[in-house]
Amino acid sequence: MDPIEQFEEWKEQASHLWRVAMDHLRHVPPTQLYAAAAIVVFTTVLLLSRLLKRAKANTIVLTGLSGSGKSVLFYQLRDGSTHQGTVTSMEPNEGTFVLHGETTKKGKIKAVHIVDVPGHSRLRPKLDEYLPQAAGVVFVVDALDFLPNCRAASEYLYDLLTKGSVVKKKVPLLILCNKTDKVTAHTKEFIRRQMEKEIDKLRTSRSAISEADITNEFTLGVPGEPFTFTQCSNKVTTAEASGLTGEISQLEEFIREHVKP
Repeated sequence: MDPIEQFEEWKEQASHLWRVAMDHLRHVPPTQLYAAAAIVVFTTVLLLSRLLKRAKANTIVLTGLSGSGKSVLFYQLRDGSTHQGTVTSMEPNEGTFVLHGETTKKGKIKAVHIVDVPGHSRLRPKLDEYLPQAAGVVFVVDALDFLPNCRAASEYLYDLLTKGSVVKKKVPLLILCNKTDKVTAHTKEFIRRQMEKEIDKLRTSRSAISEADITNEFTLGVPGEPFTFTQCSNKVTTAEASGLTGEISQLEEFIREHVKP
């Protein structure tokens, strides 16, 4: 059969089926049509709600400068172990697991996807791969050796807080002051204040750069006012931890606040 003739035959069959269907619908009582429509709508809503629930972010991203103790915290969350202390990572540590501190709890506990992104400046672009799925970000700071690294840590945090993937979704961020088991470690209050001051300086210096050179997607703070983290569109909190001693309860609380068990 000629292709054109075949097409015409299919077209005629389709038209016939359409007429039969419409004729059938004319004889269906309106109440049955309404019931069928309601079932279709209900099914669609149910499927969409399940898809949205499945797509809900359950990733917690650990980031910060190299040497801040991110990898030790990752292993404490996963295994309750330090893996022999200092670990320098050049690749992300990643896993989906029930937090070690919850393994003895009864009932069903939701696993969490944890990603430890290396802090080396050349590897930070990796962060952009995980932020769109982030339910929360943990920015780890070395509380023991904080002052020499305050500027670098604040610059990294500034860049993080001005990323579109963080600002638009208002991703909650925890500044986690690690190594607070040491006597000479700085408090979370001191670290928060110092980072606010440093970011305030960065705002001034970066606003002086020509628009063509600015790479940040958003700006921070309120013009004309000293910067504080309360001005951020997303919630920024501070907490303390010690990866080496296993004191990570405040970190676990943050995780469970944003990834429900």
